[in-house]
Amino acid sequence: MSIPAKARAVIIGGGVIGCSVAYHLGKLGWKDVVLLERKQLTCGTTWHAAGLIAQLRATQNMTRLAKYSQELYFGLEAETGVATGFKRNGSITVALSDERMEELRRSAAMARAFGVEIDEIGPSEIIDRYPHLNVEDAVGGVWLPKDGQADPVNITQALARGARNYGVNIIQGVKVTDIHHCDGRVNGVMTDQGPIEVDYVVNAGGMWAREIGAMAGVAVPLHACEHFYIVTEGIANLTQNLPVLRVPDECAYYKEDAGKILLGAFEPNSKPWGMGGIPEDFEFDSLPEDFDHFEPILERAVERMPILADAGIQTFFNGPESFTPDDRYILGEAPELMNFFVAAGFNSVGIQSAGGAGMVLAEWMETGNAPMDLWDVDIRRMQPFQANRRYLETRVSETLGLLYADHFPYRQVETARDVRQSPVHDRLKSAGACFGEVSGLERANWFLPRAEQERGLEPRYEYSWKRQNWFDYSAKEHLAVRERVGMFDMSSFGKIRVVGRDAEAVLQRIAANDVAVKPGKIVYTQFLNEAGRIEADVTVSRLSSDEFLVVTPAATVRRDLHWITGHIPDDAHAFAMDVTAGEAVLVVMGPQARDFLSPLIPQSLTNEAFPFGTMQTIEIGYAVARAHRVTYVGELGWELYVPADMANHVFDTIAARAEDHPLQLCGLHALDSCRIEKAFRHFGHDISNEDHVLEAGLGFAVNETKPEGRFGPMIGCDAVKKKRNDGLSQRLMQFRLKDPDPLLYHNEAILRDGELVGYLTSGNYGHHLAGAIGLGYVKCGVAGESAQDQLNSSYSIDVAGKIIEAEVSFKPMYDPTAAQVRL
Repeated sequence: MSIPAKARAVIIGGGVIGCSVAYHLGKLGWKDVVLLERKQLTCGTTWHAAGLIAQLRATQNMTRLAKYSQELYFGLEAETGVATGFKRNGSITVALSDERMEELRRSAAMARAFGVEIDEIGPSEIIDRYPHLNVEDAVGGVWLPKDGQADPVNITQALARGARNYGVNIIQGVKVTDIHHCDGRVNGVMTDQGPIEVDYVVNAGGMWAREIGAMAGVAVPLHACEHFYIVTEGIANLTQNLPVLRVPDECAYYKEDAGKILLGAFEPNSKPWGMGGIPEDFEFDSLPEDFDHFEPILERAVERMPILADAGIQTFFNGPESFTPDDRYILGEAPELMNFFVAAGFNSVGIQSAGGAGMVLAEWMETGNAPMDLWDVDIRRMQPFQANRRYLETRVSETLGLLYADHFPYRQVETARDVRQSPVHDRLKSAGACFGEVSGLERANWFLPRAEQERGLEPRYEYSWKRQNWFDYSAKEHLAVRERVGMFDMSSFGKIRVVGRDAEAVLQRIAANDVAVKPGKIVYTQFLNEAGRIEADVTVSRLSSDEFLVVTPAATVRRDLHWITGHIPDDAHAFAMDVTAGEAVLVVMGPQARDFLSPLIPQSLTNEAFPFGTMQTIEIGYAVARAHRVTYVGELGWELYVPADMANHVFDTIAARAEDHPLQLCGLHALDSCRIEKAFRHFGHDISNEDHVLEAGLGFAVNETKPEGRFGPMIGCDAVKKKRNDGLSQRLMQFRLKDPDPLLYHNEAILRDGELVGYLTSGNYGHHLAGAIGLGYVKCGVAGESAQDQLNSSYSIDVAGKIIEAEVSFKPMYDPTAAQVRL
């Protein structure tokens, strides 16, 4: 079949992901859609996938997409006439330790909050559903009756048939050799059969997606790993239609099909593959056997399922699958190139994710914005350096195994570390910092006290679902900020400069609050979409008449820069740039912050001379810096923005002052526990592009009545006015467990008068308030229900199956009048 000269969209890759995107674009009514496959459909990874279909994922929206995929596959046969082999035979996950059982109980509570059927079961019930198992050492497990399995090739063929029925042109045997673009927008692809002029490109290239991205100048961080499974010969007396079985403590999963067992593994130390590139003739290929690598998994499996001892091995399979640096797939419009979309890197969950991923990506392309909160998998969370081959080879050797590792809270990756460091990293390390990683950035999460270091202890995590080894150290940091003074290194703050004579007019349209302020003023604001929902949560500092500094969380800087640049009109004299690395940020906070800093800074720090919400140029030591009087912990304090090349000098100056006035170094865990006591929102958890700014309790940061500027009204203005007029359908509330012992993380179910009404969006321990604190949305019981009526109910939280009573509030439980901030 010959290729067309023009197309509205070209999808590169004919696996299950590409075919799902094609199907959903066709279903939306898109015409002139072309899918190009270099060889044959499914010939890369899809054809050898295990085909396990699970509903429950780590977050609500990933679960929503998995449930959508399952329902889609369930109905595809009737729609297309192609059987998908989908059957709901359920799944069992077995725990062999108390810690794993705690994880499963928390997952079960989360599943109930997300509307997924799940039951905790004991060893005897496991045997009832899977009679061949040895469960002598099993603690328990969970049963999901609506999970199942399917045929990956047939699912793909059904999606392809459906796409063709909608008019999509699927062409096999055509390889894309280049991506064309002009003025920051994709406009064509070159193939080995000639060019195609296009408006949109979707990179669904699987293992090849990194190289396809490179053609367009887009970083797509993924790398192939060898993935092993065996298929036995037929086993006499094997129970038919067994559920899918997972034993993560042994890195194994089991699938019964036609009287045989497929045994697969996600081993702790995996084998990256294809470092020198994928062979040109790769098509329905497998990799060389490595029985020695798989043997430990098989030995444990025979002990777990003794019936395997006498079973012959029909197939020993080793096939490549692509993995990402954080075990989450990559979806969305590339920040480097408009209308170039990516759907790749599915980390062995491609079959169960494909239906939902294809649906939301098609809607994203249709509307120009993500249809739900997809931050978990948004390509903009990735940093360009993460596409580095050596980095990926090192990291994915770990991430494959993390799929079945204990998913402890605060768990950190161990490979490919120390890539991006704060200018004061070595000072923090010498002070006993234990570092965590976000977007490749090393950040001090907590500090091991000097006395403990002298006893021979090292600052490292000891993971648990209970209080971890750093809990008391972080409590000390937290209380120092509340009672005295502490310092955080927040150099990881994302910093975006918006510059030009039209900078104010551009930001007046993008920002919900009024940024037409005098130089030196700091404005807390959100960026909204047209529905009044939150795309970013930032501060905007006016540096001069034509220059602003937008400060955002470390993880969202690329997302926010992409949003700003995408909303600068072509005729505007303004541009935005990431200047994060240029300045360190040392944050001094606490009721004694003024007393601590005053001898170091000749400028006055009094309320009259330096009010809250302002910034000034200051001198400190021999350096010139900026001090911003804002807070994310709810205390008096200043953020000191210091040129990176002077950061160590300023740090040392502050450290010398600490000899006369004690100062506690604090990590990010203490920052988070302080902010949640103050009920400050966290983007990506408490607020997202699904959350209306008024329902998030942030109406005070919105000024929809500000004058319309040169580039039109504030984005989301009408939606805010409408919501103020119509009333709220839900509100974000703060919760404190009355029992001081349990811990909250996020996704725990909220019960109102005993009825499930929502889940916590974030959680931590409030050391000052002496209890676990959570934030979460609660729907109004009836239209227009008042806040007071919501408060008058009785609330509790499901913590790993135990129902714990909770206090609730709309105002911050810590310092509700913000008196501490204005000391």
